[in-house]
Amino acid sequence: MSGIEPRVPPGDRRDVGVPAWLLARAAGRLTGTEPPAVLLTLGRTRGLFWGWLHFAGRLMPGGRLPRRDTELVILRVATLAGSTYELTQHRRLARRAGLDEAAVARVADGPAADGWTPRQRLLLGATDALVRDRDLDDETWAAVQRELGDRCAVELLLLVGHYDMLALVLHALRVQPDAPRRRRR
Repeated sequence: MSGIEPRVPPGDRRDVGVPAWLLARAAGRLTGTEPPAVLLTLGRTRGLFWGWLHFAGRLMPGGRLPRRDTELVILRVATLAGSTYELTQHRRLARRAGLDEAAVARVADGPAADGWTPRQRLLLGATDALVRDRDLDDETWAAVQRELGDRCAVELLLLVGHYDMLALVLHALRVQPDAPRRRRR
């Protein structure tokens, strides 16, 4: 989406409020980017933003699924949704969570690609089915439930649904990927 103007530009301190503005600045420092456009765009909704952020934070980074699994699923959702913003953001986060460059690149090839563990193949396959069919067949659900247990199986569904929804919002608003942080001299 590069070269396309955002439909709602990222807000400034007045638009999003001081707490959201400070959070975005701190998040940018942590990620090595300018303040994340997702925070400064959604921050314009004020109270809704904080509710969303709490929910999102309980999934990532605060979920029970291991971060490597979470990032793998998020990257697959972003790939299927064609979300440049999510892919750009979460490729960095996936590497920090311990996925190597080859695994990050292989996400685009899907669950049938060589090199996945059985667990990773299951997570990717379930993600594909959820995004494609909006459901899991009984066999896949049983496998997910055996591998993850009830609580994490439900968390997986919420994670896929959340990042699919977020990809839609980012795309419809034309939110652009965050630029690398400029170094001060």
